[in-house]
Order: sequence, then structure tokens, then C-alpha cells
Amino acid sequence: MPFARLNRATTPTARIGLGLAAVGRPGYLTPHRDRDLPDRGVDALRARTHELLDAAYAQGVRYVDAARSYGRSEEFLAEWLAARPGVSDVVVGSKWGYTYTADWRADAGTHEVKDHGTAAFERQRAESAALLGDRLDLYQVHSVTAGSPALSDKELHARLAALAAEGTTIGVTTSGPAQADAILAALSVTVDGEPLFRTVQATYNALETSAGPALAEAHQAGVTVIVKEAMANGRLAGTEAPAVLREIGAEAGLGADAVALAFVLRRPWAGVVLSGAATVSQLAGNLHAPLLDLDADRTDRLDALVEEPEAYWRHRASLPWT
Repeated sequence: MPFARLNRATTPTARIGLGLAAVGRPGYLTPHRDRDLPDRGVDALRARTHELLDAAYAQGVRYVDAARSYGRSEEFLAEWLAARPGVSDVVVGSKWGYTYTADWRADAGTHEVKDHGTAAFERQRAESAALLGDRLDLYQVHSVTAGSPALSDKELHARLAALAAEGTTIGVTTSGPAQADAILAALSVTVDGEPLFRTVQATYNALETSAGPALAEAHQAGVTVIVKEAMANGRLAGTEAPAVLREIGAEAGLGADAVALAFVLRRPWAGVVLSGAATVSQLAGNLHAPLLDLDADRTDRLDALVEEPEAYWRHRASLPWT
């Protein structure tokens, strides 16, 4: 398991990973992109991605998360790795299952198309391999739901197992109000008696905690848990954050974003928690999260924020691509 390398890391920030969804393409589901990324041309986002990777690595981050559907994120990451041959301790994850279709437009009608079939896997596997080669440690099925064919297609499972036999860890990511069902279904998938999926990446934050028991079960089964959207696509950061996050942050001299990440890092099953920073200053704020002491009183105040899963995911579905 590549994540064993993270277990040997001694810096607190090693449990925070850098996700490239916000900087690998011009459009995404977070606010203030005109402010954070005033120039979203290819060269500008390449430079921003490399700047973030440099800052993250210098501050102890050792996991980076890309995807085929994150525009040119794999390309930008591959260039950064090639230019720094001495950087051998970064764990690289990517995803297949969505095809990027926005043609580098933030206002595209359709930004990505989902397909968990074997043909899509083989095509995207080849595309990822062409860019990342043997630096790809983890390949995840992107956004699995309980009814996804990725959980029942035996031919796909055989092909994923073949990739695992070559040394690439296989994982899943989940989304939607029934994430827990998808996680538990993924844990039951085996090939030749061996579990297929060795990591699970799920949305978990102060507003959406419904996947928690399933993620705890995954951790207990020896599966590495990666948490995405810990700041709820910007709802738990900056001026958009609920007052309680801003108050706790002010008490500790930190931002609401650090509080949101600390809430997730406190979970004993959380192996890696992703930062989706679009600027170096946002990343720096995120990386203060391990310093925050969330005592019982602060935790109780944050627990009061939780929403019903269906309401949370309806709101997320309404967010505009900008």
C-alpha cells in the first residue's frame, strides 16, 4: 500500500492531501474563482498548480489527488514531478470514470460525462498511464453510487485486479446522499477471494456526516479513508462559513477553513483529508488545521451544524460552475 509511506511521515500536515479539482480546469463548484484565479488560461493554471504543489510539498504534504475529469490536472502534476526527480516520497492518486468535456470553458453546458464501463476504464487508464507512468500509485473509480455498475461488473473487476497485480492500488470515491450504501457495497467486492478496493474517498464535513459509520467500518477493515470536500465546496470557509466556525477560528487565531478541516482530522478513521486550495494563502490556512484543539465544547458546537443528507446534496447539485 503506498499510504504506508505517509504513515512513516512525522509532520502533522502529512495527513492533509492536495486535491487538484479547483486548479486543473477553469470551471468548478466553488465561490470566488474570479478573485482566486483571475487568469484561468492553460499556462496560468499550470503555473498555479505548480506553485501549490511546491508550497504543499515544502510544508509536509505528501498526497496529491487528480482525476481524468479535472481538466489537465494529471498533465500539470506529471510536469511537476518530471521537473523534480528527487521528489520520490509523494503518493499520487488519480481517478477514472468521468470524461472532461468542457473544452476549457467555465460556462460550458456539460463539464463532465460519467461512464464506469470497461471501455471507459481502458481508455482512461491508457491516458493516465501516458502522463503519470509508474508514478501513479492509486487509481480510483470516480463517484460511485450504490447502483453503479462498477460495483457489480465482474469483467471490470478482473481488469482492475490485473492493474492491482501490477502494483497500482485500486480505490473508489463516492458521492450522493447514499454514500454509506456505496461504501459498504464496495467493501464486499472481491476478486479471487481478495478485497478489490483498498481505499475509499468520500465527502464528509461538518454539514454532511452520514458516511461516518461506513467510513469507520472501512477503516476497521484495513481500507485507507480519504476525505474530500471537508469545506463543503466553500460553504465552510471564509465569509460563507457559519458563524460558529468563524467564532471557533477567531478563538484560536485561525480561519474557519482550518476549523472545518480539524473537525474531519479529529476522526480516528480519517487517513488523509484533502485541501482543495486554489491559492497558496488558502493552502497555508488549511495546513494550520492540525494545530487546533477541538475540545468537547467546540465539537458539540460544530455537531449542531449537520444537515439531512438529501438537503445537503440538493444544495450541492444547485451550485453553479464558475
